[in-house]
Amino acid sequence: MTLPTRPNTEVTTAAHDRVYRALRTRIMHGEVAPGEALTLRGIGRDFGVSMTPAREAVRRLVAEGALFLSSSGRVSTPELSNERIEELAALRALIEVELASRALPRAHMALIDRLQTINSNVAEMVAKRDAVGYIRTNLEFHRTLYLRAQAPAMLAMAETVWLQLGPTMRALYGRLRRTEPPQDHRLIIAALKAGDEPSLRLAVRSDVTKGLRLLAG
Repeated sequence: MTLPTRPNTEVTTAAHDRVYRALRTRIMHGEVAPGEALTLRGIGRDFGVSMTPAREAVRRLVAEGALFLSSSGRVSTPELSNERIEELAALRALIEVELASRALPRAHMALIDRLQTINSNVAEMVAKRDAVGYIRTNLEFHRTLYLRAQAPAMLAMAETVWLQLGPTMRALYGRLRRTEPPQDHRLIIAALKAGDEPSLRLAVRSDVTKGLRLLAG
């Protein structure tokens, strides 16, 4: 007796979801430069899939604003205008300050210890001048805090903004030539320890907008 095979549609869906998640992570962490062109053939080759899963993954990422599809069919990461950078910075300030505020009542010492460990990893990536590692650990710091807010819809919105900003953040890192981890991370941790909501909101707002506004300036 032979076991039934999964329908091709299920296999294709699983493949496209895998490609979507992996490519989404690459873009969010700045592994793809602003304006860099992507092809379905190249995506299929990178992930070992056919054109159909690659096309579906690209379609989802275009819908999220992570990729841009031109009228000629060219797919690339967006090159953000100064106005768009300002808009996304403002969104980060609105959403992430609120997430941090909601997380504060649930900020137990285990969370604070975890944030301090992640911030040490951020410092290590800065010392190694690892741009992708810096973006990855920096977002891990913020996501770890915001998960305590227990506001999944709001966190999903924040992640969509991070996704749209990923390539630009990589360009920003190169411009800033950072030599030490963000000062605001230490201020965020201090505010969490003190249970100081106004200071927490101020530190998060400063952290998520300062660099982007330098880039747009």
